[in-house]
Amino acid sequence: MSGYRAALESAAVAPRPDRGRVRVTGRDPVAMLLGILTNRIPEPPVPGGPDVTGGAALYAAVLTPKGRMVTDLRVVRGPRGEEDGLLLEAPASSLPGLLAHLAKYVPPRFAKSVDVTELTGSFTVAGPGAAALLSREGLGLRLETAEMGALAEGEWRWFDGGGVGVLAIKSGDLATQAFDVVADRTTSDALAARLLEAGAAELTLSELDVLRVEAGRPAWGVDMDQETLLPETGIDSRAIDHTKGCYTGQEVIVRIRDRGHVNRKLRGLRLGGAPLPQGGAELWVGGRDRPVGVVTSVVSSPRAGGGLALGYVRSEVEVPGEVWLGGLDGPRVEAVDLVGEWWRS
Repeated sequence: MSGYRAALESAAVAPRPDRGRVRVTGRDPVAMLLGILTNRIPEPPVPGGPDVTGGAALYAAVLTPKGRMVTDLRVVRGPRGEEDGLLLEAPASSLPGLLAHLAKYVPPRFAKSVDVTELTGSFTVAGPGAAALLSREGLGLRLETAEMGALAEGEWRWFDGGGVGVLAIKSGDLATQAFDVVADRTTSDALAARLLEAGAAELTLSELDVLRVEAGRPAWGVDMDQETLLPETGIDSRAIDHTKGCYTGQEVIVRIRDRGHVNRKLRGLRLGGAPLPQGGAELWVGGRDRPVGVVTSVVSSPRAGGGLALGYVRSEVEVPGEVWLGGLDGPRVEAVDLVGEWWRS
């Protein structure tokens, strides 16, 4: 069984070398990061039983003063307690920019940031059987399968098995149930191997990417980069808390929210039987003498029966609607909002 099919029908495991982790500790990391992150800081973790602690990882972004993205990330408080500070879980390729940004804007006497990616490891368990498999084989039944499966996106449980323990975060980044697991590298590798031995299929990063695009989630380095404005991506409803205090780049975000608009928005592209374009392919509409957008992510989706893509389309282009790939003589495809099962024709 392919990893993609297993992720839809049973369970599959994907190593995540594409993810990195930064630990922020010191006298007051919470206050320091409040002025950096677009979202608030999570509440302190709460004990959930013997050797179990629970909390919520909040999704956020880090912006430049001009409102451009430095990265998107998830923030975990603890998980042991305040002595653990904050764990920032982010795309590995964004860590150099993130660490440079933190070094510039966070006074070291109040908080210090350390890249702990090499000391830790992570993998994703995906599929309708993921909660049961992770609870039974990975966590020693310290959390019931039903409770594990009922976690909302971002909720996490930490299991004290020695060392740094095992952190399992409910993910919403895939078009199937999924959990992202973080532990020390030895434990992470051993736990992923145990789940594979117990019957999970191996899920490749390319198969993972199909499930991500089906979920309509943009990826750093593909759909977002240092030139991206956060409201263009559609992640602003998850990543921004408009009631929190000031943060770097907030003035630009508020100006866009209250007085203006972005010139382009991330859309889903249903390609049907059209040949898969390369990322960067132009999008056109009739009556225009210049492109109205660009393709970013491109995958072949078995469930959709053809190609799917994400891409930026000018805001004035109505969706759902037809656009042309590559030029007005190219194949017609459908641009749609990234809501629900948008990939279904």
